[in-house]
Amino acid sequence: MRRLLALAALLALAGCHGSQPDPGTVVFLIESSPANLDPRIGTDAQSQRIDALLFDGLVARDASFQFGPALADRWEQPNPQTLVFHIRSGVHFHDGRPLTARDVVWTIDSMIHPANPGAVISPKAAAFTSVDTIAASDELTVVFHLKHADNFLLTNLSTGAIGIVPEGSGKDFWQHPVGTGPFKFVSQQIDQDVVVERNPLTWTVQPKLDRIRFSVVPDAITESLELEKGSGDVAVNSLPMDALPVLAARPNLQLEEAGGTEIQYLGFNLLDPLLKDVRVRQAIACSIDRGLIIQTLMLNHARPASSLLPTSHWAWTGDVAQYDFDPVRARRLLDEAGHHPGADGVRFHLTMKTSNDEGARLLAAVLQQQLASVGIALDLRSYEYATFYSDVTRGVFQMYSLRWVGIVQPDIFSYAFSTSYFTPKGANRGHYSNPRFDALVDDAASSQDLSKRRAEYVEAQQILARDLPAINLWYRDTVVVHSRRLTHIVPSPLGSYAFLETAELTH
Repeated sequence: MRRLLALAALLALAGCHGSQPDPGTVVFLIESSPANLDPRIGTDAQSQRIDALLFDGLVARDASFQFGPALADRWEQPNPQTLVFHIRSGVHFHDGRPLTARDVVWTIDSMIHPANPGAVISPKAAAFTSVDTIAASDELTVVFHLKHADNFLLTNLSTGAIGIVPEGSGKDFWQHPVGTGPFKFVSQQIDQDVVVERNPLTWTVQPKLDRIRFSVVPDAITESLELEKGSGDVAVNSLPMDALPVLAARPNLQLEEAGGTEIQYLGFNLLDPLLKDVRVRQAIACSIDRGLIIQTLMLNHARPASSLLPTSHWAWTGDVAQYDFDPVRARRLLDEAGHHPGADGVRFHLTMKTSNDEGARLLAAVLQQQLASVGIALDLRSYEYATFYSDVTRGVFQMYSLRWVGIVQPDIFSYAFSTSYFTPKGANRGHYSNPRFDALVDDAASSQDLSKRRAEYVEAQQILARDLPAINLWYRDTVVVHSRRLTHIVPSPLGSYAFLETAELTH
């Protein structure tokens, strides 16, 4: 409450006297810099969301997660192990080069053949392990030959998952990314901003916005003040929940909200001597009062999550082990694991790494308090985001919390938890390994029987809920706060920035 009052006081002092330095530029406030704007490499939320504005995939997904044309205007699958894409004619990269089938071949080959000249070390490479060969049969036709059927190849070739880069793009491509998307890259200053402009060569509908500056503002109160003063135009899911009612009351601001699919989760390093014991992980889950956190920290802008998939997904199941807030059960599990409290009541210490984002630090502080009640001393270590994320992707942590964004298909289970997807090949950062789980998701990825696939994914979710390599905390609603000079804002459940493609600016 004191923090909310302090914020309200600061906003009152700021008044409405701010000015917009460049009326033609939309200032989009983000809490951290994108880690890498090469779409073959960047996997953090900011990289993926900005990349989706700069680059196109071969296909696109609609609101119902169905596939439609993008850079490929059509495709066919003559057999389960062959996909033929016909590239849209007349498409140009931002620098004027025409898009050809060779660019598609280069994009994929540069990830899956790291020994080739110009190749990159890509965390997305594991998504294309089914690809045997890829070739350009002519200037506008690409043929994928697969080692085995792959139900997720279209997903992994879609806009937002991977963007097609020009032939010859090398390891320094992130410094000057060139795509075919509705916006083109202008500049980036690490930890300061990323600037993009409308792409006059776009093959799709021209955006109404001329220029967007993604301004990095890691401090939440500063971010709120920027919006209030008019020096910031829009922020998505980066403001603390207790700031929302204050900002929504401001006459120059407007709030839009939609049910979201972003998953907040708690990750564990299963190579750690303490955390490799499933009873310790289950005890931690029973120590977390998610309902209280959602009510007080999230102000009910979230819903409890028991799976990584959205509840509306055909493969989702709620028939999994549940870990309700139960400190008595948590203490019993820790006793069974041989971790008894000392004279000071502490059973053991764990270290949780977090970014210096205020929301992340606040969540960590709440978890610290809740775990202390069962005898777990949680030591918090806060880092600048790039350092924090680098440690996470390298597996250098005991515990951390992040959000999964853009999940639309159950290939997330393989990417996050399969043995073959240990970092840096994928996102199995905690080194979880379960042969039965691996077999289930591998078979489901290639099976043509939908009912069988659902049964396998249901069992996979049940295994994850039992083994708890990570704890799914909640689905966060998508909340957009924007100035009233920015109109036609339609929040995406995925939390993406796609609304910038249709937004308009009033002067």
